Amino acid sequence: MGTRTTVAALTGTALLALTGCGATAVSDKPAAPRTTPGTPTPATTATPSKATATETASLPSMTGKGLQYAQDQAQAAGFYGLTSHDALGRGRMQAFDRNWKVCSQTPAAGKHTTDTKIDFATVKLEEECPSKDAGTPQAAGATMPDFKGKSVKAAREALDSGYSITVNDATGQNRIVFMESNWQICTQNPTPGTKLDGRPVRFDAVKFNEPC
Repeated sequence: MGTRTTVAALTGTALLALTGCGATAVSDKPAAPRTTPGTPTPATTATPSKATATETASLPSMTGKGLQYAQDQAQAAGFYGLTSHDALGRGRMQAFDRNWKVCSQTPAAGKHTTDTKIDFATVKLEEECPSKDAGTPQAAGATMPDFKGKSVKAAREALDSGYSITVNDATGQNRIVFMESNWQICTQNPTPGTKLDGRPVRFDAVKFNEPC
């Protein structure tokens, strides 16, 4: 018993001596970083904002250029929202871009933000550009539009999808109107100005290189 008491007393005395000499107590908390006097504290790096300003770029004039070239140049300038349409209003798709040329563009050449949508009005290489862009087919209103000279496809897109539409070969040859964008309307029923009330629609048409 005497020996154990002596050891405990000596241990306590040693700990008190270490404390008195400035020994640092052990802690499980991370130590604070040391700084040298006179050294500025590093500034906290701010998190960059996710919002970035929209860039502005110069859009070239593509009138008279091939559609594929026009699209490539627009993308090289920083514009990627590109669309195109049939300037003759026939509703044809520009499936093979190199077979089409640009008649006009919206917006015009100049400075624009790079998120601007670019639309090219086009015709096929062998065709002449119209004096006025016919644009894309517009939805019919409450009355029957005058579709004479328009493509069957444009007329179909203008009417509500629920309408029953019959297309006949106006030459009497009973040809199948397969590619509707290549056929122009000669006559129609109901006639222009008639109230659109769901009655079936009939078109008599010929190909665009044929007279009605």
